[in-house]
Amino acid sequence: MHVHVLLFGALKDLRTREKEMVELPEQATVAEFLRCFFQAAPQLGNYAGSLAVAVNREYALPTQVLREGDEIALLPPVSGGSPEDESIEGTDWVCLQRQPIDAQTLVAAVKEGEAGAVVVFDGIVRNNTRGRRTLFLDYASYEAMALSQMQALAREAQFRFGVRRVALVHRLGRLQIGETSVLIVVASAHRAQAFEACRWMIDTLKKTVPIWKKEWFEDGAVWADGEPFPEEISVHKSGDDAAENKP
Repeated sequence: MHVHVLLFGALKDLRTREKEMVELPEQATVAEFLRCFFQAAPQLGNYAGSLAVAVNREYALPTQVLREGDEIALLPPVSGGSPEDESIEGTDWVCLQRQPIDAQTLVAAVKEGEAGAVVVFDGIVRNNTRGRRTLFLDYASYEAMALSQMQALAREAQFRFGVRRVALVHRLGRLQIGETSVLIVVASAHRAQAFEACRWMIDTLKKTVPIWKKEWFEDGAVWADGEPFPEEISVHKSGDDAAENKP
């Protein structure tokens, strides 16, 4: 059988392509695919222990059985025309976009009479990273999956913290110093829930949503190191657990 493989971030640069087709035996698992793929692409070996894998835009465990035509995405740790103005139940705003984010307009849209607090996280492109002067950033994403993950984050924030409205917008493409890369706006009846929800959303987004950042400096460019994936979606950790549980 044949599966389609997508590569992102540093993996794409090292492999010099972002998609390819791989032939596998029938009923092959994600773990078997990974062994086969990394044997054919030894230059990616440094990432073998830190990846997550998505099958058809959903995070997958090593034991998942693959099917003909599946879309497999290899996802390095995330850094923190695409769909625009996507909404959740018509009242909240979740989208990826390449044009500048209008924070003032979005905050005004989220406010409502029942909300006693609005908390905003405005992530901004700074002019240096660890002492190196930053020229600009490029953001790339597995867009269909990222949008789905962002929508799920917004729904979970409403359920978990009891907040009224949520907006979550992330830029893609090239960003200049001082531009907003990600904006989160939370409206709630009380301030505590709004602060908690906003903090939880940005922390979770930085660990799980497939968006990568390439930093450009005067002397070159690098993909930003991402935070390790949570254990429940890390292929390396899940694979170890599966091996330990074998009879």
